[in-house]
Amino acid sequence: MTELSTLNIMYLPGVGPKRADLLKHELRIISYEDLIYYFPYKYVDRSRIFTISEVRPGMQHIQLKGRVNSLRTIGEGRGKRMVANFTDGTGNVELVWFKGLKFVKSNINGDFVYIVFGKPSVFNGIINIVHPEMDRFNESKSLIQQGLQAHYNTSEKMKSNFLNSKAIHKLVYNLFQSYKGKIPETLPAYIIEKYRLTILNDALRIIHFPRDNQSLEKARFRLIFEELFYIQLNILRLKNQRTFSIKGHTFTKVGGYLNQFYSQHLPFELTGAQKRVIREMRHDMGTGRQMNRLLQGDVGSGKTLVALMVMLIALDNDFQACLMAPTEILATQHFETIAAQVEALGVNVALLTGSTKKSERVRIDEQLRSGELQILIGTHALIEDTVVFNRLGLVVIDEQHRFGVQQRARLWKKNLNPPHVLVMTATPIPRTLAMTVYGDLEVSVIDELPPGRKPIQTMHYFHNRRNQLNRFLREEIEKGRQVYVVYPLIEESEKMDFKNLSEGYEYMQGAFPECKVVMVHGRMKPSEKDEAMHVFASGEAQIMVATTVIEVGVNVPNASVMIIESAERFGLSQLHQLRGRVGRGAEQSYCILMTSFKLAEETRKRMEIMTRTNDGFEIAEADMKMRGPGDLEGTQQSGLPFDLKISNLTRDSRILQMGRQVAEEVLEKDPLLEKAENQILNRQLTKLARAKINWGMIS
Repeated sequence: MTELSTLNIMYLPGVGPKRADLLKHELRIISYEDLIYYFPYKYVDRSRIFTISEVRPGMQHIQLKGRVNSLRTIGEGRGKRMVANFTDGTGNVELVWFKGLKFVKSNINGDFVYIVFGKPSVFNGIINIVHPEMDRFNESKSLIQQGLQAHYNTSEKMKSNFLNSKAIHKLVYNLFQSYKGKIPETLPAYIIEKYRLTILNDALRIIHFPRDNQSLEKARFRLIFEELFYIQLNILRLKNQRTFSIKGHTFTKVGGYLNQFYSQHLPFELTGAQKRVIREMRHDMGTGRQMNRLLQGDVGSGKTLVALMVMLIALDNDFQACLMAPTEILATQHFETIAAQVEALGVNVALLTGSTKKSERVRIDEQLRSGELQILIGTHALIEDTVVFNRLGLVVIDEQHRFGVQQRARLWKKNLNPPHVLVMTATPIPRTLAMTVYGDLEVSVIDELPPGRKPIQTMHYFHNRRNQLNRFLREEIEKGRQVYVVYPLIEESEKMDFKNLSEGYEYMQGAFPECKVVMVHGRMKPSEKDEAMHVFASGEAQIMVATTVIEVGVNVPNASVMIIESAERFGLSQLHQLRGRVGRGAEQSYCILMTSFKLAEETRKRMEIMTRTNDGFEIAEADMKMRGPGDLEGTQQSGLPFDLKISNLTRDSRILQMGRQVAEEVLEKDPLLEKAENQILNRQLTKLARAKINWGMIS
């Protein structure tokens, strides 16, 4: 479709420089092709014209045909509005405008017949339509005014410049009127025939101007399938390239370090799931190809122990390993845990973060370069150019969604031969999202909790049960347990949230004068934060009042209660992550969700799901259905790695599966897409990738 992509939108009839600038900055529409691929978000049936006598309050959008027989301005200042009396001979309605009054006055003429479209309501006993769509009745434009009419998302800035949904629709109409050619196909003929897909030219015309629901569904299916098929084809082709072209280090030995650790220093018996995922990784690292594996497992499922055992395999093969964590607190915790577990093995482990002293950095650098330092644990300080390894064989990335892809890429390049990569996440990822965002990684799942762990009991309390809650907390504290109290801290309302957090801290001090209460939030200096965390982790403090900084953070097995204040303001995945901070020990743990009494239906659903299940994957699927993939914890930091113009990963999971299956079939027969009939696929992949850096080669 080269021709359409080179045509500047400014020269389309009805656009011009000012509108072109708006389209570019508000919707990223620069060419004719961009406009054709800007799809409607809904359709309204405009096949019927009502008479005014049929109109009743409470009806949805209606269409009327008639004339304006008077136009007057009412009120002053902000209450100023323009009112037209509109009639079709069977009755009258009032048309009302609060904005664009000059435009309305100069464009409405009592001599013309108009088609009016809008939602009727009642004011002072009179039926009116506020800000109606109005078109002069013109038989030649019946294509726009009849049948299913497309509606497009627009911004407030566009609307205030009269570039609303209807205006976009007219521009698309002008485009098809001025572009007489046939839009070139983007899929091979054999795929179109085999799956009976609508051809692209027809699908694009129908999606904007549908004749009926049946043809619209076929057009939508074609365009959704194509979008998801190309994403999967790209992911799988890159995975193939990496598998066959990038050599990895071959870890042939399982030697002294792993065997001694396994037989003498294992903190607890491995679960079946842990054994299975270690086997999968050992197999990957023994093939001579580079391992790129995603390890999923709920908080507390034992991912760090698996990572340590895989790092010991690297050490047994005379390689170094590193583990990168998103925060200093988490990096320090990993360091303390791992250093204690391998101390008896004589393994040299170091910690590198932003607050590491200069003298210690010099020592670490020297030992890294000589190979004396075997395991380095740290934050993104690990990716600085000054950090040079002797033989880096394995990179472990914890809570990987917290790192940008460029950051991970820099770790990847710290060796001539790229190291094996193990990516860990405690954010359960729904299958459809994993197939798409992490489709080029092999996936391992730890789906068992270590023995002796009891499922966390989750309860939903309204604020009026505060006294009952305090009695329960006192009982737990008297048993020697500790309590987290978490408050939301959202950027838009940070001052208000901060006030709530401080008040919450003071309230807990007043309600529990016999307890030591600490507070942790993002505005504190790292040293202050670490100090407060340490006081809590050591058991000196019984209550910690915090923001979500503890979501990925300290491991305190003695903490048995998690209270989440204003739980209605958190998404499901985040609630699940916070809940995972407790339940680390053998005692029964509890999560209390505190909300106000008035809750939206969707919020009630979230609370019900949280109290019903501890299954992270079920929660992630529900979260994705409710919030959409781009908002999910884990993807919201950077958005999806591609733009979805028409598909929705939740709604279209069946088409996604089909797209992946077709992509697998294509690559099985033609791994490098060299056959003549697949040249169209190569061209399209090149075009889709042109604007993007190819991060697909990096985990």
